[in-house]
Amino acid sequence: MLNRRQLLGLAPNIQVVQRKTIAVSPSQRDVLICVFQRGGADGLNMVVPHGEAAYYQARPNLAIAQPNQQFGAIDLDGFFGLHPSLKPFQEIWNAKQLAIVHACGSPDPTHSHFDAMDYMERGTPGQKSDPRGWLGRHLEATQQSNDSPFRAVGFGSLLQASLRGGAATALTSLEAFNLQANRLELPKLRAAHGQLYRGSGMLVGAAQQTFAALEIMQKLKPNQYQPSDGAVYPDSPYGKALKQIAQLIKADLGLEVACADIGDWDTHVNQGGADGGMAANLAEFAAGLRALYTDLSAHLGRVTIVTMSEFGRRAAENGGGGTDHGHGNVMFVMGGNVTGGIYGAWPGLQPEQLYGPGDLAITSDFRDVLAEILQKRLYSQQINQLFPEYLPSQSHNLVR
Repeated sequence: MLNRRQLLGLAPNIQVVQRKTIAVSPSQRDVLICVFQRGGADGLNMVVPHGEAAYYQARPNLAIAQPNQQFGAIDLDGFFGLHPSLKPFQEIWNAKQLAIVHACGSPDPTHSHFDAMDYMERGTPGQKSDPRGWLGRHLEATQQSNDSPFRAVGFGSLLQASLRGGAATALTSLEAFNLQANRLELPKLRAAHGQLYRGSGMLVGAAQQTFAALEIMQKLKPNQYQPSDGAVYPDSPYGKALKQIAQLIKADLGLEVACADIGDWDTHVNQGGADGGMAANLAEFAAGLRALYTDLSAHLGRVTIVTMSEFGRRAAENGGGGTDHGHGNVMFVMGGNVTGGIYGAWPGLQPEQLYGPGDLAITSDFRDVLAEILQKRLYSQQINQLFPEYLPSQSHNLVR
């Protein structure tokens, strides 16, 4: 007989909350995939301002060469170019389904990884009074008839803070979850749970969602999944997370929101330019998103992908062959309803144009980007409740 502790240990990270509803069918909303680059990615070397002389003056060793030179940037519009490792993005750019928002980020000036990530995932820069994440608030506000245990998933050892406050499932992998399901005798488990908990309540609701998830996973057979159109994902936790997100979308299980992470962006030393540590990380980042885009080619009409990082890097390189914590950064948005292009006012990199100790200034609040996606593609209402005490200051019209 299973005891209370053993039963609770079987439940994934699922929260059950009271929700307001709006009259939008889940099938009308896009699936939103959020990728967080943890560690403070260097936006200035991801999307290179090769038309800015001050960029090369600030980074004599780390700058990416101009497009007409060996190992140069991949030109986008005559001023900006992609890092060579982001070449997998080029076809998406050419299809006008990649939007780039430069000089974007959180207005809070912190250079602390922990605080910056926490503020961004809560959607409340400088404030920690609301424990919910911005996606958690969206899930809470838009729940109607979708009771799928896979409505919102976060891949990783812990549930992403952006999903806190909504009913969401934390997964290390579908294979591990399926193995857990296969080891359990679900009818006996349900009976044992019924003996311990009767009636209704949070624990009963969480257990019911757990049982439903386990039963679905027994039928899904995640280890037999074959990506479409020859898509090849990186053999890494990040690549596997994206692959399994694609599987959940194509299995039509009611997925609406998915989160995945990729780390190792804190490049204080030995960052490298067109090659080196950051270039290798960018190659994995781009390969994963390109595989996801290819794998979901038949579903891009209802998929939006957005990437973010807690802050950018200092404009000038440091003495250790790297860059220190900065401010402004880059966000990528891709999908079938994205209007491709480069968005946001460019503040410049001259000393008098930099922010604080020498950082790229922010001209687009990250919440403006997220709010537009939530409103236009996920039909989220009352944005001021999803981002408390904030009203979007501009719409880039980067999604239709």
